[in-house]
Amino acid sequence: MEINYYANKLHNKKFTKIIENFDCEACGTKVAGNGYTNHCPECLVSKHVDCNPGDRANPCAGLMEAIAIRKKHNQIIIIHRCLRCGSEKETRAAKNDNFKRLLQLPLVN
Repeated sequence: MEINYYANKLHNKKFTKIIENFDCEACGTKVAGNGYTNHCPECLVSKHVDCNPGDRANPCAGLMEAIAIRKKHNQIIIIHRCLRCGSEKETRAAKNDNFKRLLQLPLVN
């Protein structure tokens, strides 16, 4: 039954806005969340906790490193890869992200 629960979560594209602050597990930066924050603005590391944005339903909980960026509709998209399970996800870069760090990532199509 647990497998069906997670499979259903993957097909449900609803967004859950959760405002939560966190300490980055990779670099220690104290991050003030705004309801859309899903990665550290300093080192760009995320955490694999969602099946759908904000649901906190993914049991993996691995750190997700920023591996590349791409441009989509005049926005910078960060591609993250989970260090635990290898899953890849995309998220929009935030205005307060470390721009130098973003520029260090490879640009992909």
